[in-house]
Amino acid sequence: MNSRRDYDVVIIGAGMSGLAAGIRLAHFGRSVCIFERHNAVGGLNGFYSIEGRRYDVGLHALTNFSRPGVRGTPLVKLLRQLRIEREELALCEQRGSRITFGPHGETSLRFTNDFTVLESEVAERFPAQVDGFRALVAAVRAFDDVALDAPALSAREVVRRHIADPLLEDMLFCPLMYYGSPTERDMDFGQFVIMFKALFLEGFARPLEGVRVILRVLLAKYRAAGGERRMKCGVQRIEARAGRAHALVLDDGAEVTARHVISSIGAPETERLIMGDVPAGVGPTPPGRLSFVETITVLNREPTAFGWGDDTIVFFNDSERFEYASPQADVDTRSGVICLPNNFEYRPGQCLPEGLLRVTCLARPDVWSAWPEDEYRAAKGRWFTAVQDSARRFLPLPMGAVTPEAAVVATDMFTPRTITRYTGHFGGAIYGSPVKNRHGRTALDNLYLCGTDQGFLGIIGAMLSGISMANLHVLQKEAGKA
Repeated sequence: MNSRRDYDVVIIGAGMSGLAAGIRLAHFGRSVCIFERHNAVGGLNGFYSIEGRRYDVGLHALTNFSRPGVRGTPLVKLLRQLRIEREELALCEQRGSRITFGPHGETSLRFTNDFTVLESEVAERFPAQVDGFRALVAAVRAFDDVALDAPALSAREVVRRHIADPLLEDMLFCPLMYYGSPTERDMDFGQFVIMFKALFLEGFARPLEGVRVILRVLLAKYRAAGGERRMKCGVQRIEARAGRAHALVLDDGAEVTARHVISSIGAPETERLIMGDVPAGVGPTPPGRLSFVETITVLNREPTAFGWGDDTIVFFNDSERFEYASPQADVDTRSGVICLPNNFEYRPGQCLPEGLLRVTCLARPDVWSAWPEDEYRAAKGRWFTAVQDSARRFLPLPMGAVTPEAAVVATDMFTPRTITRYTGHFGGAIYGSPVKNRHGRTALDNLYLCGTDQGFLGIIGAMLSGISMANLHVLQKEAGKA
């Protein structure tokens, strides 16, 4: 067992951002150790096993996909910074996705990894809005979304300067919010730009084996660079002295020290760890309010058998306006996301061993965390059926002799309670606090944030967050002192 007590850098949390930060620092010769409370890496983008089946958590698709030869994209930057060959990730593109609104999806916009598809869909269904849409796209392309000092700006206000139709406005916001907004009903325009580029201007892809491939690559790079990690070994508190993180007290009571500490567990969660000398007037970061349930159905045949072969991901909403907020009920089934992992363009001869149908809806975290175990399990049963019934309205009517119900071989469901248990995020807040800290600085001079609450979202965004914070606060800072 590793008993070292002092490092150049300690990283709290072995999610995507923490692993990426660790790889980057280890490549430059820093002694690095990642401390993870659980027995598996990945955080919000991990996997688990039940009866021999492995289920992804978080990953519907890797966003920010770009094809070989395209330069300057987030994916290209990531591969270069972490010294990963594109082939190692074995990414396969989506077939195509939909945004579908109305009680039974009466209005739809289809999009693929070719942006002109979405542009033509908008021109066909919203001809009076297409010029405004193109102007919005130009504003998105021109915005510097990686600037660390960009002022807060309402995305709704910016979008309404260009688009007058509330239906089109909501249809554009729905996927971006579900895949990356910690804010109810609106987004910061910088976050809107990040997600618009990630989903619409770049696109979706997935390795055949899902998130496990990405995690295997990251762990291999980290080990090869000399990084250390301690699993099932969380940080209980951070002892502060003279405005710096002096020592980290682990769950077993042991202490470790480091010149720099990077936390990937979220801003409110990190602030809870800090004990001791903290500057006056530093207020706590508010926790997020947005969480989800997700149902997972395993089928004994591919979705194509039921006529569900065209859609990779479907974003749906049945109401006049799209309401992205913590619901009053336990779950809000009016809107959500359907993911069909079988429907990526896998390589010849490749396919998933079973069919998968995943459906995600907004959920109210406080009720899910408060129920006794028997009531919690009963609620999961009720809401599993309600979520499935809501989503099925937005898929084609099943074809063939075998019904989807007869093809089910296994099911599972995770909730805000599950998310809190395995990630430590207060209230199961998938996207963390609505207040983002782009610089990653905290009340302590040598403690920095990366990941969700630093402001870059999605798998690629999380990894770029870890890289950027390692570069800015450790490598560049130390180079400046040399």
